[in-house]
Amino acid sequence: MISFENVHKSYGPHEVLKGIDAEIAKGEVVCLIGPSGSGKSTLLRCVNGLEDYQAGSIRIDGAQVVASSRDIHRIRSRVSMVFQRFNLFPHRTALENVMEGPLYVLKENAAEVRARAEALLRRVGLADKMTAYPAALSGGQQQRVAIARALAMRPDAILFDEPTSALDPETVGEVLEVMRSLAEERMTMLVVTHEIQFAREVADAVLFLDGGKIVERGLAKDVLRNPRHERTRDFLRRVTHPI
Repeated sequence: MISFENVHKSYGPHEVLKGIDAEIAKGEVVCLIGPSGSGKSTLLRCVNGLEDYQAGSIRIDGAQVVASSRDIHRIRSRVSMVFQRFNLFPHRTALENVMEGPLYVLKENAAEVRARAEALLRRVGLADKMTAYPAALSGGQQQRVAIARALAMRPDAILFDEPTSALDPETVGEVLEVMRSLAEERMTMLVVTHEIQFAREVADAVLFLDGGKIVERGLAKDVLRNPRHERTRDFLRRVTHPI
């Protein structure tokens, strides 16, 4: 579904991604873990064409992702993204935020889009918040609207960039529960996260990034319970038992 081949990305002299090779199969949930600054979020943004990369290739179902290409809007419609900070339109209600993409990007029928958006908000537990504006919603509720918005595009895959990092601890669980339900339905997901327990329970595979490289990869149960590399072991000790 998504493949990376020798992907390099730099900001001026600073090389952020240093030859990333990986594949995500259709229906697979892959978690990217690693310290801040290791390149996880940058890699996700390259998949969606929000950042361009300088060398290598990223392909979605065989089609190469190029940020400057005219096909990038079509690719983005197939691969939705959920951000750390929700990125909802503050002047639109929850329902209007979910309807935005299908209505104005995909040019779909308004009645059909509204029915789908209402169903998605009910699905994420926000049936009573359809007419609420983002300012009236908690962080967890806003992130669930963002997930419904991503689903409204009927994507082939969803990218999650630390979707719980900006949330109050009490609201993290409600967002992770929605993501668990997507995993059970075999939605293809690439997730940047520090929620190690979630990765243990839900991920098929884990990639541990450090310094712009994949240091360790494998089945989630292997990497997270019995990592082979000392750097991975050290990272997991720190995030599981912070000082």
